[in-house]
Amino acid sequence: MSGFHLAQINIGRLLAPLDSPVVADFVNNLGKINALAEASPGFVWRLTGDGDNATDILAFDDPAIQINMSVWETPQALGAFVYRSEHVQFMRRRREWFEPMGGYMALWWIPEGHVPTPAEGRARLETLQRLGPTDQAFTFRQIFPTPDLAQRPLPILDECA
Repeated sequence: MSGFHLAQINIGRLLAPLDSPVVADFVNNLGKINALAEASPGFVWRLTGDGDNATDILAFDDPAIQINMSVWETPQALGAFVYRSEHVQFMRRRREWFEPMGGYMALWWIPEGHVPTPAEGRARLETLQRLGPTDQAFTFRQIFPTPDLAQRPLPILDECA
């Protein structure tokens, strides 16, 4: 074990208020998808508000922006949940409920036991948008190693010594 877990944030601007029929299928399935995440191998934590989801957490000035944050043991565990579980069916329907927007997801490493805040997640999104993928914020397309692995010196190979 590296001593680090993977944090993720994803956001979306709803096409309609939470109580609208336009987003009802999204809202009605939040409990099911959150339970699926919690039961998935490698799940550690997820952001929740008063309703056991994050719909009441206002992390942005725009109240239509919904936030989701979670922590996973590895990128592989998160990827399995996102892309190889029933969750993917809802990902495919994202445009039914959310406006298209760039820069809606970021990943970063945290020390085991750390609970990321919405402000931290927002800062990671902004870092990714400003700098592109770095060891501070990245995406599934370019996953950076955990900080302990990134700081290890490369081994000296016998034939190079």
